[in-house]
Amino acid sequence: MFQKLDDVEKKYDELTIKISDPEVIAKNQEWQKLMKEHSDMTPVVEKYRQYKKVKADFEEAKEMMNDKELKDLAEAEMLQAKEKLPKLEEELKMLLIPKDPDDDKNVICEIRAGAGGEEAALFAGTLFRMYSMYTERRHWKLEILNENETGLGGYKEISFMITGKGAYSRLKFESGVHRVQRVPDTESSGRIHTSTSTVAVLPVVEDVEIEINPADVKMDVYRASGAGGQHVNKTSSAVRLTHIPTGIVAECQTERSQLQNREYAMRLLRSRLYEQEREKRDLELANERKSQVGSGDRSEKIRTYNYPQGRITDHRIGVSIFQMEDFLNGNIDEMLDSLIAADRAERLKGEE
Repeated sequence: MFQKLDDVEKKYDELTIKISDPEVIAKNQEWQKLMKEHSDMTPVVEKYRQYKKVKADFEEAKEMMNDKELKDLAEAEMLQAKEKLPKLEEELKMLLIPKDPDDDKNVICEIRAGAGGEEAALFAGTLFRMYSMYTERRHWKLEILNENETGLGGYKEISFMITGKGAYSRLKFESGVHRVQRVPDTESSGRIHTSTSTVAVLPVVEDVEIEINPADVKMDVYRASGAGGQHVNKTSSAVRLTHIPTGIVAECQTERSQLQNREYAMRLLRSRLYEQEREKRDLELANERKSQVGSGDRSEKIRTYNYPQGRITDHRIGVSIFQMEDFLNGNIDEMLDSLIAADRAERLKGEE
């Protein structure tokens, strides 16, 4: 580990010189890339330098133990340093875990009603409301890209983009099947129904990260359906893009302008293609990822919302929260923090 830390510190010092070079600064794109790399390495280097200072203090105090007059002071300093070192080592191990390159990205979320008919669509609406309220709590921004509402106010499907610092790092573990157990409003006999909705969380990617040949994309325009006023229903502003080689489809109908809808649909298409590439990459590391929390398998049942017991249970980490109303009002950080901590612990095992 310490050889690796020495290498990181050496590279950091080289980057510090490079990013101050006027010739490099003049090449804006290259300079920005180096600045990001430098910024990503800063927490590791600062922590390592803190560790080295504490280690040096320990060695210095050890030498002072031979001086009778300074022995008591040296002993206290040694004890203090000895307590700090293991904690700093653990922090360094965590900082050396490779960061997910997508963590800082914005996200596109897709919620689809699964098994359970109208109740599944209502639950999809409940999940959308939960993520909307979480977005507000984080002071992020949410834009609806595409929606297919049902008569009772649920959603057969809804796609939306969340813009905010670290959105993907917080929400990526939400991908999968969410199950609800509750008495539906549509049920007169009071029986508990089990329904499901599927959530997919995709990182928003730029043109440079995934190239799409315009000749591979078929565009259809149509009249938007559902709520949206007279204008939406009378003009063909909705856009459907089909990526011919893969068959992946992306739609957007929420904007009045066909151009805006096409731009949003293209973002969604890029994210879906990028996610497909990620899944291929993950398959190659399947054995490693079997033990990881964030497998992102959309067919995996990840969480149950049990209304009669007021309990939300995440099956991947075995954590239950008994504050249903608070959770559905967007207070989901406790669960997300537990998932992030479990994922880090698994990845740390993998590194060792």
